[in-house]
Amino acid sequence: MAQKRYSVDSCIWLNLFKKEGDPTKGTPYWKLAQDFIDHVEEENGIIIVSTIVLKELSYKLGGKFEEVQQFFKESGFIHLVKTTTEDYNVAREFEQRHHSLSFYDYLHVAIAQRLNVPFITRDADLLAFAQSKIAVFKPEDLFR
Repeated sequence: MAQKRYSVDSCIWLNLFKKEGDPTKGTPYWKLAQDFIDHVEEENGIIIVSTIVLKELSYKLGGKFEEVQQFFKESGFIHLVKTTTEDYNVAREFEQRHHSLSFYDYLHVAIAQRLNVPFITRDADLLAFAQSKIAVFKPEDLFR
């Protein structure tokens, strides 16, 4: 059986590394992210992290980004992929037609589409757009 692969949005990593979420409102987002990542690892799956995700995390995490890079390097189930010219071209087409998301969001969809993998995000607008292009889920939708 082929390994399951998932492309994971920056917001999921931010949930995890910033410990985001309010425990008084149910399971915090960071815990849902951790449970998803643990599930993928236990099932011998692969998490794909694009260079765009790295760029976003570097910007949003500042000095803590080195810790994140180390985590990615030490995790044998996390694979880094480079963004291609094709990804940029597809994302520009999405952007010209839709105008509702950031270019980086369109880029995430283009990368997941090229790799033919489900995209994991919590961003409602991105979920709504991506549904017509790729398989897209919140982390908790896949293991609970």
